Amino acid sequence: MKNESIISIQSLGFLYPVGEPFLFCAHHLDKYPEGNEEMGPAAPLTGRNIGQDFTIKDGWRMYHGDTIPGFPVHPHRGFETVTIVLEGFVDHSDSHGQAGRYGEGDVQWMTAGSGLQHSEMFPLLKQNEKNPLELFQVWINLPRRKKFAEPHFKMLWSENIPAYKSKDRNGKLTTANVIAGNIEGKAAPAPAPDSWAAEEENEVLILTVKMEAGAEWTLHGAGKDIERSLYFYRGSSIFIDETEIKNYNAIKLKSDEEVIILNGDTDGYLLLLQGNPIKEPVVQYGPFVMNTEEEIRQAFADYRRTQFGGWQWERSDNVHPRERGRFARHRDGSVEEKNK
Repeated sequence: MKNESIISIQSLGFLYPVGEPFLFCAHHLDKYPEGNEEMGPAAPLTGRNIGQDFTIKDGWRMYHGDTIPGFPVHPHRGFETVTIVLEGFVDHSDSHGQAGRYGEGDVQWMTAGSGLQHSEMFPLLKQNEKNPLELFQVWINLPRRKKFAEPHFKMLWSENIPAYKSKDRNGKLTTANVIAGNIEGKAAPAPAPDSWAAEEENEVLILTVKMEAGAEWTLHGAGKDIERSLYFYRGSSIFIDETEIKNYNAIKLKSDEEVIILNGDTDGYLLLLQGNPIKEPVVQYGPFVMNTEEEIRQAFADYRRTQFGGWQWERSDNVHPRERGRFARHRDGSVEEKNK
């Protein structure tokens, strides 16, 4: 029967439509130019709304940065962030002394929990060639019992993220990187400690998917009334239940239905977000997500009083030395070093 697994189809923008337990999903796609000595763009910044530059101009944005693109120091409480970097690099610094540089397929999983400040900057490391950046940032809510979990981040390095592969009857390949959850025996690396999304009964599944031209892929059903959305962000078209869907559309699916996806005549790229709704009140004000208005007021009061650990870095838009490779420094002083 046509359209039996599709609930809705919606066009995409910078922010993707999401449902509980997801709070937010942004698709950053910036074709940054060569970098200058400060790791900012070697290009004029005239004509930009510096500090609030979210409008594409010359193919890129500065966001809240005024020298280097990105998001200088800001606080969070009450949820988790999953930052999936497809291309380019992100420099992380936070109020607990943690830091890192990750990119080119790496994922950072951060449980903000009781509160922290961090900066997320996009250093333009290459001076003699362009610095394209593409990433997804996904916010996942935390239930009341985990709102005050200890803040922590975990690196899911690209080398350790398993790839689920499926060939159809014509030998066409679909490959899914398993960032959260489990698909047909391929389990994602463990996320940050105290992550609600790691609990198996919540059926959280995050995949980045590549389908070869003409490939067919069957996505098996999950539990009933689970949030399940596919985001078709690059390609020509896909077909679901005989419905043709053009690129840059979100498809909300019935979670307990098996879905057969047929890709069009070019490689197709999708993001899958799936999870069990938490079914608690959600009150969000900027960077804080709690259950009541009073808890939001308390979050602001706590932030004013403690600064969630303060800010030990010299700059609000801290970046690491240009020559530094991929790394992560954690709260306990341990350091992970990667080659590229």
